[in-house]
Amino acid sequence: MSLHPIILSGGAGTRLWPLSRESLPKQFQSFGGPHTLLQATVLRCHGLADLAPAVVVSNHEHRFLVAQQLQEAGVVDARVVLEPFGRNTAPAVALAALVAQREDAEAVLLVLPSDHLIPDGAAFRAQVTAALPAARAGHLVTFGIRPRWAETGYGYIALGAPLAGDDPCLVVDRFIEKPDAERAAALAGDGRHAWNSGMFLMSARAFLDELRQLRPEVLAACESAVERGVRDLDFLRVDASAMEPCPSVSIDHAVFEHTRRAAVKPVDFAWSDLGSWKALWDIGDHDASGNVVHGEAVLEDVHDSYVHAQGRLVAAVGLSDIVVVETPDAVLVARRERAQDVRLIVARLLATRRPEGVIHRRVYRPWGTYETVDAGERFQVKRITVNPGASLSLQMHHHRAEHWIVVRGTARVTRGDEVMTLAENQSTYIPLGVRHRLENPGRIPLELIEVQSGAYLGEDDIVRFEDHYNRN
Repeated sequence: MSLHPIILSGGAGTRLWPLSRESLPKQFQSFGGPHTLLQATVLRCHGLADLAPAVVVSNHEHRFLVAQQLQEAGVVDARVVLEPFGRNTAPAVALAALVAQREDAEAVLLVLPSDHLIPDGAAFRAQVTAALPAARAGHLVTFGIRPRWAETGYGYIALGAPLAGDDPCLVVDRFIEKPDAERAAALAGDGRHAWNSGMFLMSARAFLDELRQLRPEVLAACESAVERGVRDLDFLRVDASAMEPCPSVSIDHAVFEHTRRAAVKPVDFAWSDLGSWKALWDIGDHDASGNVVHGEAVLEDVHDSYVHAQGRLVAAVGLSDIVVVETPDAVLVARRERAQDVRLIVARLLATRRPEGVIHRRVYRPWGTYETVDAGERFQVKRITVNPGASLSLQMHHHRAEHWIVVRGTARVTRGDEVMTLAENQSTYIPLGVRHRLENPGRIPLELIEVQSGAYLGEDDIVRFEDHYNRN
């Protein structure tokens, strides 16, 4: 009965815009530590007894970010399951449970969102260990966080009696949806309720049995999708046509609110789901004026505010209870208590097709990164970094030509029938419609400046002929 960490990494984290965006959500970023939230989630499990390799459930678009971050964290044995589209947490956990059960019929699942912040890893592992007997006995255990304030952004769990004897896990009396402020104050202060953390511990067999009874259509779709799944490089790509009819439903609504096997382990370690900028203010290190500051900031008569400066100096005067977040291409200013409404801004950006709603100025690709330096009518300038040994696809463009100037490292360039090597300060021109490829044959990152010119400069003007990463 090995313990299988199941890491859910499918969210977009738009409530932390402009830092978290669809192309680089919050789980792939660091919030004050040496590791990203995804890396910290996987590493936090190390030290638990009978630990099996993690199963990470991700979407198709983030697969190379997941692989790169796991490799950078020294995690080489994780299995990555790719969902063709999001169907919420119940199908995601079902897919992972089926994959884990292929290797271990008695697998115990430790289900963890990839974007939670838990600073004390030892306390987390101690609570998981304490809840293991209940999970191995067939209970579906959720972890309930002892409330530290009246929070309206979380659901609550009403705590019942102990499962049996001195078992530290309790019966779940009921689940409570996110309350209003008055109700939250009552729930947080009575000692009989906990925040619903969205973390679970249970045997794969028990979970799948309950899912079969309560939502058989969800399990049937997931079983078919895994059975018809294919290997794609280091990923398991489940079958899209089999998942298409699968309902979108959370694990709470599908199983936990209806099963008789639900139990809760109350815990009191520091925890946050980082659901908004207010959440980061809540858990941050406050100065004498109640401010939490990251980056370069000069504040005069500013109180109880959150300031995050990524690249430039932020200055503020005479403000209180605000959030200011600066990134290279966007600045957010909001009342701290309205931080949840940042999603409305993101919705407007998406509706008007503004790129700031989806991508950062620096964009990550499986071969490296590119960053837009300047853009105007019929031109765009990018800084491109290609990792050692990596290469872009063999491709062509219908609407743009490109000029490449190497500033660091060595480039191998395919241009039509030519193959050439360029060193620092050398350049080449790629005419419109010509097949080309850029490779880094060296041992250091290749950095170059790309100048694009043409009638259309969108990223969808790429026709790929060969690609090491199996992209379309």
